[in-house]
Parts: sequence; C-alpha cells; structure tokens
Amino acid sequence: MKAIVYTQRDLPIDDPQALHEIELPMPLPGPHDLLVEVRAVSVNPVDTKIRRGVAVSEPRVLGWDASGIVRAVGAQVTLFAPGDEVFYAGDLTRAGSNSQFQAVDERIVGRKPRNLDFAEAAALPLTAITAWELLFDRLRVSEGGGKSKSLLVIGAGGGVGSILVQLARKLTALTVIGTASREVTRNWVTELGAHHTVDHTQPLQPQLTALGFEHVDIVISLTHTEQHFEQIVQVLAPQGQLALIDDPATLDVVPLKRKSISLHWELMFTRSMFQTADMVRQHELLDRVAQMVEQGALKTTLSEHAGALTADNLRRVHALIESGRAHGKIVLEHA
Repeated sequence: MKAIVYTQRDLPIDDPQALHEIELPMPLPGPHDLLVEVRAVSVNPVDTKIRRGVAVSEPRVLGWDASGIVRAVGAQVTLFAPGDEVFYAGDLTRAGSNSQFQAVDERIVGRKPRNLDFAEAAALPLTAITAWELLFDRLRVSEGGGKSKSLLVIGAGGGVGSILVQLARKLTALTVIGTASREVTRNWVTELGAHHTVDHTQPLQPQLTALGFEHVDIVISLTHTEQHFEQIVQVLAPQGQLALIDDPATLDVVPLKRKSISLHWELMFTRSMFQTADMVRQHELLDRVAQMVEQGALKTTLSEHAGALTADNLRRVHALIESGRAHGKIVLEHA
C-alpha cells in the first residue's frame, strides 16, 4: 500500500525528504483491531512535533485523525463490522493514518456521523477526545454543571479550542471566554459559541476586568502555556483549576500554591498507550460526538480542505501548522 512517511527527524518542511511517499506492506489486524481503508485525514500539531523531534530507525507513518471504511476485523471485535464508516484518532505507539490502510483498536473508534462526509468527519476525533477529556475527565465538570463559573480558553481558535468551546456551551453552564488575536479567529470563536473573546497578545487582566471578571474559575491553556503562565496565575481565582495540553520547556508550578490552584495535564493518547481498563470510553465519547453532530448540536471544525493526500500537500499543511496561523482543522482526502 502507499504511505507517506518520514525517515529523518528535524528536516526543514520544504525538504522533499521531510515527508515522502513509499510502499509498505498491508497492516494485519490484531484481535481487537479494525482494518480501515482510510478516506480522509486531518493534521494536528502532534504530527509536526513528532516529525521534528522523534528520531526513527525505520520509516514512520504519521497522522492521528482519520475517517474511513472498515474492510476487515480481528477475531475479538464486537463493535464494528466490514462496511461500517468510522472515525478515530489512533494510537501514538502505532503506525498513523497517512496511508491507504490502517489497523486501529476498535475501542478507540467511533461511528462516523451520518450527516458528514469523510473530510468533515476526519476533522473531529483527536480534538473532540482531547476537549471532552479535559472538561469531563480531568477538570471533572459535570454535564449541565459549572453554573456561575467562568472558563478562559487560551488558544480557542485552534483545533482543540474549536470543539472545546462548542462542548462547553452545549453541555455545561460555564461562561466561556476564548482568546484570539486576529479578526478571523475572533469571529470563528464567536461563531462557535464563546460568550466573550479577549486578545492573548495583550495583558489579560485588564481585558477580563473590562468584561466584569475579577477572576476566572478555570483556565484551559492549549498553546504557549509557558509564555502566558504568569498571567494565568494572576487571573485565576483562589482554588481555581488550570488544565493544559502543550509541552512547556519549563513550568514552575510553585506560584500555584498560594492560591491552591489545581493542575491537570491532558494527553488523549494515554488510554491507548497504556491499554487502560476504561479504554473503550473513547469509543463511547466519539459515538456521543457523532450523535451530537447529527442532532445539530456540534459542527465540524474543518476550516480548509487542502486537497488530495499527497506528500507535497501534506508538507504544505505541516508548514501552515508550524507557522501558528492555522485555525480550525485542515483536512486532506484520498483521491
């Protein structure tokens, strides 16, 4: 089968060898696996981080967001059958979705929303799982809960922020404030349901004060946490909560103590990496997301269709994500 791989880390993305096409053997599904014919993928910052920073001894297929059609199933599969249309984010420890076929554990796969095409569906899984786990597993916000509490989302216009804002508005009573620095992202975040927006390139406290917030109860930092950390501590209420997903080079958490601020770190790959007993929760929440999409309660966060899944197009998308100017999700599709 055809696959797009990298074989050397940290090559500049304009180097044709940074991502290139090769032929690989068809994957063999294990007992709990689905063999999926990949129809569309979306690209996440994790793809670029691994390509730049993780050394490999053999070609590695990236890609942790996909939609497609089940073509075969393992001996112990019970949730799906050949012909089912699915979407999923995959497993960091296995070959990714930038290929014609992929083997993926059924317990982290959801049924594709019926009212979305493959490209629209591929934009959702990784960010939906991350956002859901942040709100309901890490921060322990209950559905319908959070009344009279405020949530500040730093980087609300990105992939995770785009679905997080929607979930917070649809499933909780939190007042949602999203940060965005450009008109296009401010409009995007507002359309997704944020009550307010503020500019993260400007001091946060005066902007929040102008909106009537002396403090916020929860901060979810999705990008550049190290850069914003001092301000985050400043704006958080005593006994507030901070959650993050990025990878600061250093993070001095001592300033959190004075306000008894709790810290939560989310990685959506944890369940699959460690084969946790509750791994099937990701299947369940993706099915719930599909249901919400079909009911019109959530919409796809696709912002750009970048064309066919080719090495040239994939390098172009990696470059855009590395520029920090992407919003929503960028999708590529098998021709």
